Amino acid sequence: MTTYPLDPELAAVVPMLPRADTSDLEGARAEMLVGVTAALADVDPTGVDVFEVVAPGPEGAPDVPLRGYRPQGVEGPLPVIYDIHGGGFMLGSVDFDHGTNVALARELGAAVFSVEYRLAPENPYPAGLEDAYAGLVHITKNAAELGVDPTRVVLFGASAGGGLAAGLALLARDRGGPAIVFQYLGIPELDDRLDTPSMRDFTDTPLWNRPNAIISWDAYLGAGVPGGPDVPIYAAPARATAEQLVGLPPAYISVMEFDPLRDEGIDYARALLAAGVSVELHLFPGTFHGSAMVAHAEVSQRDAAEAVAVLRKVLR
Repeated sequence: MTTYPLDPELAAVVPMLPRADTSDLEGARAEMLVGVTAALADVDPTGVDVFEVVAPGPEGAPDVPLRGYRPQGVEGPLPVIYDIHGGGFMLGSVDFDHGTNVALARELGAAVFSVEYRLAPENPYPAGLEDAYAGLVHITKNAAELGVDPTRVVLFGASAGGGLAAGLALLARDRGGPAIVFQYLGIPELDDRLDTPSMRDFTDTPLWNRPNAIISWDAYLGAGVPGGPDVPIYAAPARATAEQLVGLPPAYISVMEFDPLRDEGIDYARALLAAGVSVELHLFPGTFHGSAMVAHAEVSQRDAAEAVAVLRKVLR
């Protein structure tokens, strides 16, 4: 295995990290469940009401569950943070972001909704994205009942969730759907073509690497489809031209130094800028994909604090 010059606090933890081998998807899902279940036990929900919402699903599809978070003692209508969890399109649930969403609701005085979208490969594109859209439409249509402001909606996603958030921003614009004021794209998975320098180079980085990315896109789009001519921008937003990005909401994009997704995030930021979309881009040095789960590391704390600061400025 290649030795990468990781941040020392992160490097010390790498031997204890999950294998995250998606070639054994059942095993990877079981491994993630163990980790997430352990993390849930440490979440302190004080000051936040947690509740469930069910949105009508896309036509012919099941209803879409959402988990809501509302800070106690804060009068509405509240701004909305719409969370889409990561997991390479194949893994995860609303539990994955539970601790983060409790903290965001409490610290920002916002209502947070996390969508339980269908996973690939059992439900390939566009199932997950359409679920996310259905949930978003339901929240904004029922804003008065939910006590939220449909004119202040932020999309928030990391990894595959960041890719889905980017795709959702495009879809909502093109369908004349809910108005989005901002898109927070953390370490986003955006490009099925797998041809950036970082994607070619990082074949054995911790947690996420080129082999996992190949499996991920095959699961999401179908074997043989990634890299082909017919992949829509809603599935792989990196394929959008500058002209197709015009009119999108401002964005924040984070990337990690030793992450195969690094360069597609940087490229997407440049493309948005070329389209006249305001973007803040931050590369965190010495990091890898998912290194934010090493919460005690100083660089992870900076990442988390910056997310709150960025969102606070947008929602104030």
